[in-house]
Amino acid sequence: MQNTKIQDTLVGLFVASGIVAFFFMAMQISNLSPFSHEKVYTLKAHFENSGGLKVKSPVSIAGVRIGRVRKISVDKDSYDSVVEMDINSEYILPDDTTASIFTAGLLGEQYISLEPGGSNEMIKPNGVIDITQSAIVMEEMIGQFLFKDPSQE
Repeated sequence: MQNTKIQDTLVGLFVASGIVAFFFMAMQISNLSPFSHEKVYTLKAHFENSGGLKVKSPVSIAGVRIGRVRKISVDKDSYDSVVEMDINSEYILPDDTTASIFTAGLLGEQYISLEPGGSNEMIKPNGVIDITQSAIVMEEMIGQFLFKDPSQE
């Protein structure tokens, strides 16, 4: 009788540890984990419209993820969308880098694509990317197409 209680306890601990391990693995895969081992610096960019961009969305150069969106807010003076990005410290960007918001696929998630310029000066941490291109909002494009005045063609 004593032996089965010990076995039941060990099996319960094994199952509980498996559930905890599965939870942490799911958090890492979904990029929701608060634990990060990367050294990063922050950059800001102002967009007229950030579309469906979300916190933790990827920031990439040439399709390679180099960071994540940290925060999205509204500038109280210009009413632009202000996007703060955490960039891996191994990537140092020129100060004429451009930032654009794109969509992965037709209905995929939105991400920021950075295009480094040719300047010899580098953006300092907490710097601002001046040249930006806002997200393309499908509803606006469809509205322009549907309600286009045919007499202006």
